[in-house]
Amino acid sequence: MTGRRLREPGLWLLFSAGGTLAALFLPVLAAVLWVAPALGWLAAPAHDVLAAAARSVAGRLFLTGLIVLALFHWAHRFRYTLYDGLQLYHLNQLIAVLTYGVATVLSVAAGVVVWR
Repeated sequence: MTGRRLREPGLWLLFSAGGTLAALFLPVLAAVLWVAPALGWLAAPAHDVLAAAARSVAGRLFLTGLIVLALFHWAHRFRYTLYDGLQLYHLNQLIAVLTYGVATVLSVAAGVVVWR
């Protein structure tokens, strides 16, 4: 079995997990944090409450997981958009290294910011 065949299921797993979590949680977060308070449906959450949630271990794990998986979802989608959509077959290796590399670097940066 080649290296590509060993990596591909893991990349598809990150893609699907990132898409699922982003589709489930980002609209809810946007609605609760910005839309509902702006429309007067809910009181705006206090800064202290949000800061305490973001500082807890569970909050940090949630934020880190959501950010990392969303970045890898973006990387996989963008890679295949360039590969299939623009038919840049000859640049497949370069595109894969760049997209997953950017996702990795941004994931590490996000982890540093969230856990600092």
